[in-house]
Amino acid sequence: MREIHNIVILTGAGLSAESGIATFRGPGGLWEGHRVEDVCTPEALAQDPELVHRFYDARRAKLAEVTPNPAHVALARLDAEWAGGLLIVTQNVDDLHERAGANRLLHMHGELKSALCAACGDSVEWEGSLPPESECPDCGTPALRPDIVFFGEMPYHMEAIERALADADLFVSIGTSGAVYPAAGFVQTARYHGAETLELNLDPSADSSWFGETRLGPAGTLVPEWVEQLLAGQG
Repeated sequence: MREIHNIVILTGAGLSAESGIATFRGPGGLWEGHRVEDVCTPEALAQDPELVHRFYDARRAKLAEVTPNPAHVALARLDAEWAGGLLIVTQNVDDLHERAGANRLLHMHGELKSALCAACGDSVEWEGSLPPESECPDCGTPALRPDIVFFGEMPYHMEAIERALADADLFVSIGTSGAVYPAAGFVQTARYHGAETLELNLDPSADSSWFGETRLGPAGTLVPEWVEQLLAGQG
């Protein structure tokens, strides 16, 4: 087995679901009562900005009602105690990783507590509601939108993520469906570069066959157990 020094961890909706955050697609293909196409595409924002802004306002407000679960806490502990390289790449737009204490972290699909200016491209921290045509504090243009990567848009930090995957000795996927690209292809990239691969999930993902090992169960149970095992063997 390859000696583990650099770790890349991908986290998805299944991780935050145990904190009460709705998963990306619920029964009937709905996302918190809305079709994904109606709230998570550039076309939806152009056609009905009131609906899109209202939807993300509600999701932002929901953050005040939830707290990090044991899986978030365990990953923050790993971040603090792992002496080697570590990068947590999350598809989630909530702030639960940060609130648990994780620092070596990238949000590839954006963040609820951030607003993006469609005019100048700057992002600003944002709390509370974000009405359409809110003014950008940097350029003054009334063009702020949710800082969320919509379908058809390029995820954030891809160059940094690709570099980390190329250097990884271990790639771990937690709570992901394996159906949304480019994240679903990370396991293949990591394997190509020689990394060990591990999946921690409630059910097998769409790309489970690519993983060297799959452990099934709640993230709140599996992740703390795995972190404990990993740190016990460190050094």
